[in-house]
Amino acid sequence: MSTTSTTHSGQPASRHHTIAPGEIAIGVIIGRTSEYFDFFVYAIASVLVFPKLAFPNHDALAGTLWSFAIFALAFIARPIGLALFTLFDRRYGREIKLTIALFMLGGSTVSIALLPDYATVGAWSGTLLCILRFGQGIALGGTWDGLPSLLSLNAPAGQRGWYAMIPQLGAPLGLIVASGLFAFFYTTLSPADFLEWGWRYPFFVALAINVVALFSRLRIVATPEYAELFQTQELQPTPIMETVKEQGRNIIIGAFAPLASFALFHMVTVFPLAWVVLETKESPAQFLFIEIVSALFGVVAIAASGPIADRFGRRNLIAVCAMGIAVYSGYAPQLLNAGNTGEIAYMIAGFVLLGLTFGQVSGAVNSAFPIQYRYTGAAMTSDLAWLFGAGFAPFVALGLASFFGLAASGVYLLSGAVCTLMALWVNLEGIRLGTPGSRD
Repeated sequence: MSTTSTTHSGQPASRHHTIAPGEIAIGVIIGRTSEYFDFFVYAIASVLVFPKLAFPNHDALAGTLWSFAIFALAFIARPIGLALFTLFDRRYGREIKLTIALFMLGGSTVSIALLPDYATVGAWSGTLLCILRFGQGIALGGTWDGLPSLLSLNAPAGQRGWYAMIPQLGAPLGLIVASGLFAFFYTTLSPADFLEWGWRYPFFVALAINVVALFSRLRIVATPEYAELFQTQELQPTPIMETVKEQGRNIIIGAFAPLASFALFHMVTVFPLAWVVLETKESPAQFLFIEIVSALFGVVAIAASGPIADRFGRRNLIAVCAMGIAVYSGYAPQLLNAGNTGEIAYMIAGFVLLGLTFGQVSGAVNSAFPIQYRYTGAAMTSDLAWLFGAGFAPFVALGLASFFGLAASGVYLLSGAVCTLMALWVNLEGIRLGTPGSRD
C-alpha cells in the first residue's frame, strides 16, 4: 500500500512510503515478545521466589497459592487500564499513551526487582507486591497499539492465517528468554545468593527490553504514514461504553472463544513448574530447560497454524484443537505425574496443541468486529479472555490438584475446551441467523 503522507503541521511529507505487512510484523513481534517476557519473568518468580521472599510464614503450598492469587491481580487490572488509557489515546494520541503505559510497566517491573523481603519489612513485602502487580496490570491495559489488527487488515489475500499467527510468536519467544535467564542464575548461584539477589536480574532485563520495545513501536506508530494508515483503516479508539453497546455480543463470544487456548497456556507454562517444585525432587532448572525445548515446538506449531488456517479456516482449526485439548485433558495429569519422560511428553504435546490454537485464536476473534470498532473491541476481548481464561488458572489448577488430586486439573482444562466449543457454536448460530461475525 502506498501512502501520500502529511506532516503534523499539515504540509505534504517529502517522501512516499510503501507499508508492507512484513514491516508491521517486526514491530508486532518485538512488542509482543517484550510483554510476554515480562509476563513469564513474573510467573516464574511466583513459583521460585515470592513464596519464600514474601510468604515465608506459610508452608510452601500456601505461599505459592498466595503468589498465584497476586499473579491474578494484573489480569483484574488490565480492563481498568484499558478504560483509562483509551481516554489518553482519544485525547492525546497513541504515541503518548504507549509511552506512559510502557514506562509505567517498566517502572512497576523494576520496582519488583527491588522488593524487600519479609524479614526486612514483614507483611509489607506481600502488600507491596500486590500494589506493583496491580500497577503492571494497569500498564498492560494501555500497551495495546492496534498493530495486530493493522497487520491483519493489510495481509495479502489468502494469507490471513499466516499473518494472524505472527503476533502470537511473542509468547513462546518470551518464555524461552525468561526461562533461560532464570535457569542460568538458578544453576550458577547458590540457593542463598539466588534468593537474595540473583532472581532480581531478569526483572532489570525486562526493563531494558521494554525500553527497546517502546522505541521500536513508536518508530512505527508515530510516523505520519502509519498515522494516516490507521486513520484510513478506521482503526481508531472508540469509547468503551459505545463499543460495549454496539458490540457486546462479539465481546462476550470473543472473551470465551479462546478459553481452551488460554487455560492450556498456563497448564504448560506456570502450573507444571509449580507442581514439579512442590511435589517432586526434580531441579527447577531442569524443568525450565524442558520448558525451553517444548516452547520451540510451540514456535513451530504457531507457524504451522498459519497455512493450516488459510487452507481449512481458522474457526475449523480452533474447533478441532479445542477437541484435541479436551482429549489431552484426560491424559495430561497421568503424563505430568509419570516422571521425567512423562513430563517431556506432557510439555511437548501441550505446546503443539497450544501453538496450533493460540496461533489463530486472536485473529479469529478480532475479525468478528466491524473495522470501526476493531481497535477497541480487540483490546477488550483480549483483556477479558486473559482474565476469564488465564488470570486465575495457576491458582485454580494448583488448588484443585493439591486438594483433590492431579486429575482435577485435567477437569479444569476440559472446562476451558467446552467453553471454546460452545462459544464457536453460538457464533456459528449467529452467522446462520444473519448476525454479523467472522466467517473464516
